[in-house]
Amino acid sequence: MKKVLIFTASTGGGHNQAATSLEEEFIIQGFNVTKVDALKETSKILDLLIADGYKVLAKNLPKLYGGLYKISDKKRINDKVTNILTKLVRKSLYEKIKKNDPDLIIATHPFIVNVVGSLKEKNKIHIPFISIVTDYHIHQTYVNRNVDAYIAGSNHTKECIIERGIPKDRIYSYGIPIRKDFLKPKLVHKNDDAFTILLMGGSMGVRSIKKVLKNLVNNKNKLRVIVVCGNNRLLQKRLKRRFKNVYKNKEIIIYGFTKKIPILMDKSDIVITKPGGLTTSEAIAKKVPMLIPYMIPGQEEENADYLVKSNMAIRVTEINNINDIIYKITSNKEILNIMRDNMKKVASNHSMGNIIELSNKLIKDYDTAWRVLYGE
Repeated sequence: MKKVLIFTASTGGGHNQAATSLEEEFIIQGFNVTKVDALKETSKILDLLIADGYKVLAKNLPKLYGGLYKISDKKRINDKVTNILTKLVRKSLYEKIKKNDPDLIIATHPFIVNVVGSLKEKNKIHIPFISIVTDYHIHQTYVNRNVDAYIAGSNHTKECIIERGIPKDRIYSYGIPIRKDFLKPKLVHKNDDAFTILLMGGSMGVRSIKKVLKNLVNNKNKLRVIVVCGNNRLLQKRLKRRFKNVYKNKEIIIYGFTKKIPILMDKSDIVITKPGGLTTSEAIAKKVPMLIPYMIPGQEEENADYLVKSNMAIRVTEINNINDIIYKITSNKEILNIMRDNMKKVASNHSMGNIIELSNKLIKDYDTAWRVLYGE
C-alpha cells in the first residue's frame, strides 16, 4: 500500500480543510495516509508565533498583518526569514518523514515547502513532493525549486507561479482541494421566489456580518438570509438576540459552525463572504456568485482582486451601499448568469482525480529513477 504524508498548519481553517479533503480522497483510492500539523508537532514556539500569531493579527490588527504579508513577499527578506525558521524545525520534520517513510509528501501550507525543499536539496530525502497553493495568488514562501508539482486553483494562479520562476510543466491547475460534497450536482432547490443570500465570515466569524445584516433587513425586496457565524459563538448569540424580531418580507436563519455549507449554497442565489481560498473555491464549484464586503489584507485581498477581475464576484467597497448592489443584480438576472458561466469555466479544470493520477505518476517516476540509479 502506497503511503502519503500530508503536512498542514493551523493558520486559519483553509490549509487544514484542504489537507482533510486530500486525506479522505487518498484513503478512498487505497493509500495509507498520515496527516501532520507540522508546526504543532515540531515546535510549540513556532506554532505559537506563526499559527496563533496569525489569528491574533488577522482578527485584531489586520492592517499590520497585511503589511507583514507584503514585506515578507519580497524575495530577499523572505529568504532570510524562511532560512531561519527552516533551521528551527528541519531536524524534527526530518524525523517525522523518516518515521513515516512515505512514498509521497504533500504540503498544504507554504511554511512547510522550504523545510521539505531544503531536505531534498541536501539529499536527505528522495521522495516526490507536491505543494498545494490554497489561494489564487502566490506568496514567495511557496517558491522552491525542489517542489516536483504545484497544484493551483486557476490558470491565473499558474501564471503567477510561472512569474516566480517555476517551470510551467510543474504546475497543474487542478483546483484547490475541497470536500466532495461541493463537487456533487445540486442537491436541493429553492421552493419559492425569495432571493436567498448566504452570509458568511469564515471559520472565525467576522464582526462586519452584523453591519451587513442590519442593511439587509432594510432591503425592500423579499429576502431570505442564511447567516453562518463559524466558530464565533458570541457573534451567533448576539445576532440571534438582535434579529429575533420578524421583519417584513424577510426570513433570517442563523447558524454557528455547520457542515451543511454545500446544501446552503445550493439553496442560495449569492454568497456574501470574505475571500478565503477555500470558501471561494467552494462557491466556484457550486457556481454561486459572490459579494465581498470585507477581507483580511494580504492573500484575501489578492484573492478578491482575481475574483472581481474574473467577474465571479462583486466587491462591496461600502457596506451601507450593499442594498444598491442587490437591487441591481435582482433587477437584471443576466448579471448573475454571466458570473455563473465564468465560475463554470474555472471549475471545469478542477479534479481531485487528476491530483491522484499525478501523485501516482510522480511515485512511479521516482521509483523508476531509483531503480535505474541503483539497479534495484
